[in-house]
Amino acid sequence: MTNLKRILIPALCGLAVLFSAWSASAAGPLTVDIHGPGQRMVNIVLLPPKPLEGSALPEAPAKAFEELVANDLSYIPFLKLVPASSLLGGDPSKGVGRTDIDFKPMQLARIDLCMTTGWNGNTIEARVFETFSGRRIVGKQYRDVGSMTLAKAADRFCSAFLEALTGKKGFFDSPLVFVRQDGKTKEIYTVLPQGRELKRITSLGGYNLSPSWSMDGSRIVFTHIGKKRHELGLFDSKTGKITLMTRGLGDTVISPVFGPDDRVTVALNQDGVTDIFELDAAYKPKRRLASSQYIDVSPSFDRTGRLMAFTSGRAGNPHVYLMDVKTGEVRRVTMTGKYNTHPCLSPDGRYIAYTHRTPDGHRIFLHDLQSGGEKQLSFGPGNDEYPAFGPDGYFVAFASNRSGEYKIYLTTRHGDAPRRISTGKGQAFAPAWDTSLQW
Repeated sequence: MTNLKRILIPALCGLAVLFSAWSASAAGPLTVDIHGPGQRMVNIVLLPPKPLEGSALPEAPAKAFEELVANDLSYIPFLKLVPASSLLGGDPSKGVGRTDIDFKPMQLARIDLCMTTGWNGNTIEARVFETFSGRRIVGKQYRDVGSMTLAKAADRFCSAFLEALTGKKGFFDSPLVFVRQDGKTKEIYTVLPQGRELKRITSLGGYNLSPSWSMDGSRIVFTHIGKKRHELGLFDSKTGKITLMTRGLGDTVISPVFGPDDRVTVALNQDGVTDIFELDAAYKPKRRLASSQYIDVSPSFDRTGRLMAFTSGRAGNPHVYLMDVKTGEVRRVTMTGKYNTHPCLSPDGRYIAYTHRTPDGHRIFLHDLQSGGEKQLSFGPGNDEYPAFGPDGYFVAFASNRSGEYKIYLTTRHGDAPRRISTGKGQAFAPAWDTSLQW
């Protein structure tokens, strides 16, 4: 018996110390650094919804809201949803407040966060708590929630939750604009990343390409290729009106985007060579931003408009370059391979995602402008092209034909497993994200 005690007591003490240390570290404020090379998994449980102030629980809307939240959070690679049914002793909550929750079963199960939801008629109260400290990370109330706004409430809550956890808002209510093949034509559509609210923007026929949002999210600029010429297309979301422009632009209009002061920047062929121009308020050429004897196309700006990434053939093959718009200084970014195109600057100006041709097909690569490091984000099969940063600079949308035809997928700048976005029938490509809600 004495020998057994000598063996067990030190072992149990060691386990107690380890558990105590783990609990103490978990009890500190929980935050996630999305700038790191990866994150530890954060376990979260969605506790069963509760009625507020003695009102009856609307079971169908409550279940629908929980499913919408769970779907949104499933996009986050560092969050693991743990089913409430797996907790020993069943539901550890009697209400939505801190004092209504028994955190011990969740602590033992190593669950980091728990979410509570309360209902009072059409009002939702949603909160997330740390299980080891009991600290409330986020709490929101949404009034007059009907079936039409239930999804928006879930999206907004999840965005607020991620902002509290990571310092960056979620992308859940930030739509993507993209090109979809409709028979023999290519038209412009928008969709939320969850595949909801798919909307057709153009019905112009011909080819409508390279859509991009204005920095305030109110306009979409694109290239329209008709039977005779290229035209600059502009969609105003406030009026629903589309304007097509050609005057002073020449016969080539390529890859328009919104740049400094929310002015359109576009590649034009004015003198037999394709250069990048900034347009004035009347959408006429104002000044050349990038010019060489070779083709300069595909401009992309950071949020401030100070930096512009673009593709140029000035090295003999298409490569990615970076310009300081204020000084005009240009430097080459990509050094390997013979085909690097479609650059996209992250909103904070730190990263450039681009398409790199490899022996196995086109792949999405990431260049860190701060460290100079390169990383491959996508690995096929097929071809992966047209990267587009989300509003948080963390998620990256891209087009891939890995399923046989081009569809749009989401990954992160750490190269997490891609997730396909539902865009309806037909090939989908050239995504661009509305980043205005981030700011």
